[in-house]
Amino acid sequence: MAMKKIINIAPEGYRIILYTLAIWFSTYIFSVLSNYSWLELLSIYMFYLLLMVCYFFRDPIRSISGGDSSFLSPADGRIISIEDYNDIHIGKSTKIAIFLSVLNVHRQWTPLSGKVINTLYNPGKFFGAFKNKASDKNEQTSILFQDYKKNTFKIKQIAGFVARRIVNHMNEDLKVNQGDKLGFIKFGSRVEIIVPKNFDIKVKKGMKVKGCRTVIGNFNNEV
Repeated sequence: MAMKKIINIAPEGYRIILYTLAIWFSTYIFSVLSNYSWLELLSIYMFYLLLMVCYFFRDPIRSISGGDSSFLSPADGRIISIEDYNDIHIGKSTKIAIFLSVLNVHRQWTPLSGKVINTLYNPGKFFGAFKNKASDKNEQTSILFQDYKKNTFKIKQIAGFVARRIVNHMNEDLKVNQGDKLGFIKFGSRVEIIVPKNFDIKVKKGMKVKGCRTVIGNFNNEV
């Protein structure tokens, strides 16, 4: 079972992995058939690149922790900002930004059970995902959710300097369970959580978080 988790690969990465595998195999065959040392070096380089790509697209199977009412982190990474925000759908709110380095798992999960209200894709720039301006200017997908207690919240998938492809599996009116696969961002990115003011935040800036494991907070419906 442990080995299965280690080698589990995200379907979103199959095409890139196959391309990299084909290039490595071609360079390897040519290096064997020829006497060019540079081809041998290229073959070695492509092999290590293949391993790196497979590692990047790892897709661990996560068990849910924290309980059904806990708002779990939608991604692995580090909290880089927590700030007041005014969202067009939610109103006065709080925005929590998670930075994903190229070494982090780049799968995103749904933090609560509920349904998708709408999704919005905006093409944009590709500034470094750790920069504040990436929040508004970079390529991104915003997903507005409503949980079963009528609390609304938003998850934003934001591309970074390296990331150039956002995969979103959410559609309008789709019912989701906590821990469902929300999507994937390829090669370095940022995920933002936007919650209303009746949300009790349990994390702090600088904390490392883990998708489906770290409790970001809880809705306080008595506010």
